Amino acid sequence: MPSDAPAPVLLSHRVPDLGALELLLAVARHGSLGRAARDVGITQPAASSRIRSMERQLGVALLDRSPRGSRLTDAGALVTDWARRIVEAAEAFDVGAQALRDRRDSRLRVAASMTIAEYLLPGWLIALRAARPDTAVSLLAGNSAAVAGRLLAGEADLGFVEGLFIPEGLDGTVIAHDRLVVVVAPSHAWAGRRTPLTPQELAATPLILRERGSGTRQVLDAALAVHGGLAQPLLELSSTTAVKGAAESGAGPCVLSELALGEELSSRRLVKIPVAGVRLRRQLRAVWPSGHRPAGPARDLLSLTGRSSPSVG
Repeated sequence: MPSDAPAPVLLSHRVPDLGALELLLAVARHGSLGRAARDVGITQPAASSRIRSMERQLGVALLDRSPRGSRLTDAGALVTDWARRIVEAAEAFDVGAQALRDRRDSRLRVAASMTIAEYLLPGWLIALRAARPDTAVSLLAGNSAAVAGRLLAGEADLGFVEGLFIPEGLDGTVIAHDRLVVVVAPSHAWAGRRTPLTPQELAATPLILRERGSGTRQVLDAALAVHGGLAQPLLELSSTTAVKGAAESGAGPCVLSELALGEELSSRRLVKIPVAGVRLRRQLRAVWPSGHRPAGPARDLLSLTGRSSPSVG
């Protein structure tokens, strides 16, 4: 069934480009094609060619050329008046667009899952500060599900998550890889083991865990699903620091990102326990709302992570 809506008007093939209109205005100001060419930064032959092309496009003569200079025809004078209004409108458009860019570039709202927020983002943000000292950055830390929610609600410009996949409604790119490790206090019975844990042993043991919705929990749930699934948690805590503290106190084993355990492992406040037969690696991703590639400070921060090839969720 034919539509009653009018066909779109395509002006591009009938209206000269802004460069040509600016040249015509320069000719009107100077009364000379040569001086107009110098004013807009092109050669006189190029200026002559551009004027002739515009005359063919419009179907009217715009200039009377003579040894004494170039004078606007009556049609040329009328087109020049129209051109002035178009160029002024384009200048206003450019000023407005620059104001929008300046407003965008004046702030950056980042949402990041806990491990990335604590152990990777500080270095990136210091580098961004050096590159963009006038950009105010706010950081919202939470689990991966919360990061996705903030992006989809328009409350963040760029996010970082740790899960197995890109959350629905977002696009993203892998920026790093990470490994989860099992750790216990030195006083725990596992600290003296001579053989690695089996996946079944790990799955059957009540653990100190991050809450559901965290990337750490998501990866662990998936890895142990084929081995009977996780036992009822000993504790569920909402921060990496709290999980480490509980494990250090001897409450029980925990599973955390290796990124978060450097100091505790080097000082032997916690001991790493090998696990055989289960993959506990994960990808760390930058994410943003689908179809809205990061721009301005968000793009610069993404480049500082060292990876910027997009994958689509």
